[in-house]
Amino acid sequence: MTQLFTRKEIEERNRKDNAAIIIDNVVYDVTKFLEDHPGGAEVLLENAGKDASRCFRDVGHSDDAKLWRGEFKIGEVVKEEQREVICQDASASSGENELTLRGFLEVWFPPTAFAVIAILAYVYLL
Repeated sequence: MTQLFTRKEIEERNRKDNAAIIIDNVVYDVTKFLEDHPGGAEVLLENAGKDASRCFRDVGHSDDAKLWRGEFKIGEVVKEEQREVICQDASASSGENELTLRGFLEVWFPPTAFAVIAILAYVYLL
């Protein structure tokens, strides 16, 4: 059974010895992760006791980081206080890595064209 927290309860957890954050209505206890956080403990402490959903998305965490945060999940925000989730992680990344001809050309056309021009210039000048 998932433990439920009010936002008021989480607001009280804003210290180095008791830090929790909310990301997309899920509550994470980050107290033991403070020193291991790649971005430093400061960023977690600045968001401790708050909803860090926007901050988490804005930074652009890796898929590994999104999976890793599951280890720190301790519950969810009570239904009455839940906020709309702007961007679900799964739906946001579902089409990101899709290989398309357009994507291929956007990535490879400029360096290939530059290489062809460089070869033609080399042959012409020498």
